Amino acid sequence: MAIASVTHGSFQYRTQAGSATLVPGSLLLGNAGSSFECGHEHAQGDRCLAFHFAPAFFETVAAGVMDVRKAAFSYASVPPTSELVGLLAEAEVVRDARDAAALEEIAIRLTGAALTITTGKRAATRSPNARDERRITQALRRIDAPVDENFRLNSLAREAAMSPYHFLRTFRQVTGMTPHQYVLRTRLHRAAIRLRTSRDSISAIAFKAGFRDLATFNRRFHRLIGTTPSAYRTVGRM
Repeated sequence: MAIASVTHGSFQYRTQAGSATLVPGSLLLGNAGSSFECGHEHAQGDRCLAFHFAPAFFETVAAGVMDVRKAAFSYASVPPTSELVGLLAEAEVVRDARDAAALEEIAIRLTGAALTITTGKRAATRSPNARDERRITQALRRIDAPVDENFRLNSLAREAAMSPYHFLRTFRQVTGMTPHQYVLRTRLHRAAIRLRTSRDSISAIAFKAGFRDLATFNRRFHRLIGTTPSAYRTVGRM
């Protein structure tokens, strides 16, 4: 069994459970013995943090997750979601620290989250054509570049040579969220990593992440990650 968190870049993923374009914040889900294909049809390069589980061990984890009736994934992926921002940022920090015990804990928490999110939910319908998917992929890579910009829907749509409405609809089909939600997720993800890896003040991290005032940053961080920035930083240093 496999779960991989996409940290950079994008790629196309096809398996017996379905297909999707995977972008930063997505989870690739793979069942044991299932054939799959990955490809870079629209842009090159990606990075993932991948966890692999023996089926028997995966069953023991799944048995403890509420409402899960089978130890297998019904869908090919989980799109970016606010529910995972804090956990995925923590996973990157732990990976870089090469802490095996912490990574094991992250792997189990990620498994439970993936099973909880996919249980009882219908897979999103994603059917943009290849040209539009390529345009959205390029927009995603621009948002994910390590340059803090004030991305707006109209400018992103104009650069993609798409009408704002068509861009918004297609973006949501590919990523599972709106452009604004994705930009906010990306900024908060970067901020969460900086909270754990730097000694910069919270206000400096907020401004670096593109927030104009600390109150807005604190409110949105708490809303998406479920705790305050100071509490998130403190837990990581215990």
